[in-house]
Parts: sequence; structure tokens; C-alpha cells
Amino acid sequence: MKHTDFGLMPCPIARSLGKVGEWWSILILRDAFYGLTRFDEFEKSLKIAPNMLTRRLAGLVASGLMEKRQYSARPPRYEYLLTAEGRAFKPVLLAFIAWGNEHLAPEGASLLVVNRETGEPATQILIDANSGRAISDEDYMFAPGPAANDVMRMRLAQAGKQL
Repeated sequence: MKHTDFGLMPCPIARSLGKVGEWWSILILRDAFYGLTRFDEFEKSLKIAPNMLTRRLAGLVASGLMEKRQYSARPPRYEYLLTAEGRAFKPVLLAFIAWGNEHLAPEGASLLVVNRETGEPATQILIDANSGRAISDEDYMFAPGPAANDVMRMRLAQAGKQL
């Protein structure tokens, strides 16, 4: 079975899934934000088979989200560090936390984002940096960008451009 290359699709959601759409990859990125860098740390944290972890780390390196750096010559050992592109994934993880806590945790939140000084939990919302306003269905909609193709324009027209 041939794997679909989402990276060639004009949709930014599809392209993003092409880089990190596999759950192990997202969990590896999560653990990297927690400070893990070494193969054995990821393996222990995720309880993932070594061959699967090797493939996922290689994919994250190839996609530019992590870099592989040797930290020991004898024996050769490597650590995996987030790149600038990998660090830019953090808002996506924050959105997963907020959504998961709200919709998938009837027992209550197991992970919070809190203010470093006060310890108060953050209430996450998306903000338009240009206006400072919360992005809502009432005030914002999807619109084709300058590089949108005919398929994207038709899809948005048919969907009513709702958020």
C-alpha cells in the first residue's frame, strides 16, 4: 500500500499532518518539551518498541522538527533535540492539552498549563495578534489565501467558510 504524501497537498492542515500526524511522533515531541533528549529516555517514557522509536525519531529528524546530535563517541550515542521548527509546534501541544482536558477527562485534568509566578491555571484561547480579539465563529471565518488553488476555493465556498 502506497503512503499518501500529504506534504504535496495545498491544505496547511494536511501538510502539518504529513509532518506530525502519527501519534508516536506527537508523543515524542511532547516528551521533548518535557526535556527528554535521549533514545532510552523516550523508550522508557513511551514504552515503545525500539524499531518503532528509531523510525519515528528518524522521521522527525528528516522533517526538520528534531536534530540528532552525538553526545558520546565510545560507544556512539545520540540525543534528539527540538529545532526551531520543532519548538514552534508547542502551541499545537497546548491546544491538545486544553481540548483533551475539556472533552476527554471526566475524572479531571491530569496536566495543566499554569502561570510560573502565581501557579494559576491558564485558560487558553486563540487570539488574533493584529486586533487582540479572541478568534470566534461569530467574528472570523476561513478564507482562501494567495496560494489557494481552485479546489481549496471551491471547498471553502461550499462549506460556507465557517470556523
